[in-house]
Amino acid sequence: MITKELIDLLHQGASIQRWNDHLRPHKGFTELDKQAHKLFYLYALKKFEPDDSLDEQLLIEGCIFEYLHRVLLTDIKPPVFHKLMAEKGEQINRWVLEELRPACEPVKGNFYEKFQTYLLDKEFGKREKSLISAAHYLATAWEFSIVYPLSSSLYDIQNVKAEIDAEIAQYFSLPGVQRYYADVNIKNFLNLVGQLRLQQRWARCYRIPETSVLGHMLIVAVLSYLFTLEIDGCQKRLCNNFYGGLFHDLPEVLTRDIVSPVKRSVEGLDDIIKEIENDALEQKIFPLLPKSWHDKIHYYIQEEFKSKIILDGTVRYCSGDEITKKYNQEKFNPLDGELIRAADHLSAYIEAYLSIEYGISSDALTSGQHNLYPLYQNRTVSGLNLEPYFTMFSKV
Repeated sequence: MITKELIDLLHQGASIQRWNDHLRPHKGFTELDKQAHKLFYLYALKKFEPDDSLDEQLLIEGCIFEYLHRVLLTDIKPPVFHKLMAEKGEQINRWVLEELRPACEPVKGNFYEKFQTYLLDKEFGKREKSLISAAHYLATAWEFSIVYPLSSSLYDIQNVKAEIDAEIAQYFSLPGVQRYYADVNIKNFLNLVGQLRLQQRWARCYRIPETSVLGHMLIVAVLSYLFTLEIDGCQKRLCNNFYGGLFHDLPEVLTRDIVSPVKRSVEGLDDIIKEIENDALEQKIFPLLPKSWHDKIHYYIQEEFKSKIILDGTVRYCSGDEITKKYNQEKFNPLDGELIRAADHLSAYIEAYLSIEYGISSDALTSGQHNLYPLYQNRTVSGLNLEPYFTMFSKV
């Protein structure tokens, strides 16, 4: 079973401020935001690789492993961090793994064993690690493009700029990096995604820690992935559920976060909002992306909370339980929209729980918890009993 400790760790990134010794915007510069943005850069980079031999599951798990690694080492300045890793990397990695053992070892799918291999075997997944590193530095460069004009008079800022440029230069041989710098549309898409760092969740109430829409998308993606490990999902199901979670709120970059009470306030309003979102996606986002990407992203974000498969070339909607019983195979391209919805609800539930734990409460937060918990009492989705996960963070 996924541990409370692991879920807590995922949320700790929302409290780790990046660039906190530079002038920077108040919002959008947490470790959680950075790791979420990095995943979108990685998605783009892998799309331009010349063959299909990449291990998709390793790319996802590698990003999760690196995120947990970074959360545990908290706010070490990058130059110091890199120097420590160069000189004492194996010892540091072994310490990290030992610290994370109780949180990660109970997760199914040999999750902890893979974590060990990823950190300790330098020859393991070298191609995948290269793409992940490139995505990391491109996301860092996006941040720095905002930090630099505000901090241009600070001591040593030119050296920081040179270091970031030098790191990215190591990956210029990758087709995706070349395309990123040559194709303004790809750059604009990733810049647009970056704006989701600046959009606040629960915008009508004060909350600690604040989380962005983009950070929330990563939490939902990781929870969806971990849930799918628990039900022994096939690799295609694991990847679809992760990316379905990662992309599920993408339309909000064009509409902002319309809170659930507003959506439910007038009959049929939710359908109208969905139609507006779909039109905006077609007009503003898909023109930025190669046409070969469109079908897959449509699969992730259209009816994002409905479970589906592809049968005889056609998208078919079904229940998550049906997928578990009949369609848990690569050839059916399964995606558990209901499980992603459960992860979305659990993430919101935990956001409210954490703020209340920190002593910041409101009617919106308490009613959010009270309304969500009953939805998962004695409820199984895709063969997974979800009530224990809500009980872990129960305030009702």
